[in-house]
Amino acid sequence: MKKVAVVILNYNGKRFLEKFLPNVIENSSDVAEIIVADNASTDDSVTFLKAAYPDIRLIINDFNGGFSTGYNIALRQVEAEYYCLLNSDIEVTPHWIEPVIELMDSDSNIAACQPKILSYYNRDKFEYAGAGGGFIDKYGYPFCRGRVFQHLETDRGQFDDNKEVFWATGACMFVRADVYHQFGGLDDSFFAHMEEIDFCWRVKNMGYKVMYCSQSKIYHIGGGTLPKSSARKTYLNFRNNLSLLMKNLPKGSVFGTISYRIMLDWIAALKFLFEGCLGDFWAVMRAHLSFYRHLPSLKKKRNALVHKHVSQIYQKNIVFKHFLEHKKLYGELNEKDFS
Repeated sequence: MKKVAVVILNYNGKRFLEKFLPNVIENSSDVAEIIVADNASTDDSVTFLKAAYPDIRLIINDFNGGFSTGYNIALRQVEAEYYCLLNSDIEVTPHWIEPVIELMDSDSNIAACQPKILSYYNRDKFEYAGAGGGFIDKYGYPFCRGRVFQHLETDRGQFDDNKEVFWATGACMFVRADVYHQFGGLDDSFFAHMEEIDFCWRVKNMGYKVMYCSQSKIYHIGGGTLPKSSARKTYLNFRNNLSLLMKNLPKGSVFGTISYRIMLDWIAALKFLFEGCLGDFWAVMRAHLSFYRHLPSLKKKRNALVHKHVSQIYQKNIVFKHFLEHKKLYGELNEKDFS
């Protein structure tokens, strides 16, 4: 058994496996077991893998349960000290694994960690999903060092550090296997999007750390399964954002925070409507209906969790800072407002 298992969840991603799996094998197989978990693909991904890479372990899920369930099913079958959840549309670099494991080995309190994530097509730019480490504001809006909403920074070495963050991206998240299973893995009900933020929040509520390691660098295409303009993605993001707030906020701030967030979501929905984005407008409406419908089950999940004030939450409204005060760069935010 190798110490690290790199597990790629695939759904109809043969084109990415053809392009990127050789690179992952070349730069990883000496220190990690490489596994592909197929999420009931309907293309010929499985046939391709069996023919081209018979030595790569292949886990075949019976159905497509999305990112969350797909990984949960697969990782119950994988033995390792560390898992690396890796998207199929990623180019890794030489020695991308070792710095992360060295950092996590140095502190048993580190539950999860991500590398520096740059854009595959604009290689001097940070990539949307993770960039230089993830944060949320007090109302649950996620952003990153290197990415605030759609604004992507150029990598000039400004985030060449190892830093505790709030969340590590699911595009490339290293996680201790025992911690992953201790906390039940990713929340199956999320299907996809923000499930990693929910997981990181849960482990942080129990006193663990989530880290960013700049000595490891990868390049990500992004949007391989759901494009950024997808109404389905809008639905999942709005629904899951409310769910993670309901599950993880400290007791005294749940009602006020979610009420304010619902108001902001309505503003976003109206903006979609006025811009002619009817699909996104209805996606927000459906997301809220789903959230209200599942409140009883969310409350049960909440009651089973520990809640406390955790660090690395931005105590301002990043929406107002970005759109009204025109703060485009992470460095323009006051570090004193993170607590």
